[in-house]
Amino acid sequence: MPSSDEPPWVDSVVRALREHDFHQVAYVPDAGHAHLISRCVEDPSLTAVTLTTEEEGVALAAGAWLGGQRAALLLQSSGVGNCVNLFSLLRTCRVPLLLLVTMRGQYGEANPWQVPMGQLTGPVLRLAGFVVLEADDEGRVAETVDAAATMAASGAGAVAVLIGQRAVGAKAFAAAGEP
Repeated sequence: MPSSDEPPWVDSVVRALREHDFHQVAYVPDAGHAHLISRCVEDPSLTAVTLTTEEEGVALAAGAWLGGQRAALLLQSSGVGNCVNLFSLLRTCRVPLLLLVTMRGQYGEANPWQVPMGQLTGPVLRLAGFVVLEADDEGRVAETVDAAATMAASGAGAVAVLIGQRAVGAKAFAAAGEP
C-alpha cells in the first residue's frame, strides 16, 4: 500500500519491471529508493535481494541472466564508483542489466563528499558501456524507466537511469560537530 510521501512513479516502475520480465531486483538499502524497495519486496512476482555491496548486484545480474532471468539493480550514485571494475563483466559478456541510480551531488546537495561521484556518474557509466538515460523530473521517472527496461530487455545490454535529485529530493547534511 502506497504511503502519502511515496513518489508518484513507484507503482509505474514496479509495473515496468514486471512487464519487461525483470524478476530479480537487487539493492543496497538507500533512502532515495526506500519506497521502491518496499514495493519490490512486497511484490510476489519479484525476488528482492538485499546486498552488502553494490558490486554484488552486478554479479547477481550475470547469474540471473545465465539462469534465464533479467535483473535490475537499485543503487545510489556513490555506489556506481564501487562497481566500475565489475562492469567489464557486463560489457564483455553482453549481460543485460537495468540500473536505477538515485543521484547525489547534484541540485541542492549539502554533503560535499557526494559531489565528485555525483558529477562523474553519467560519464563513468557511459565509459563502462551503459546506455544512460536521465530523469531529473519526478513526472518523467516512470516513462524513462519503462524506456530503459525496453532497451535492456531488447538486447541493448546494460542500461542505466539516473534519477536526479530534483526527482528524489536533496538530503540534509550536517558536518561532525554541527547541530
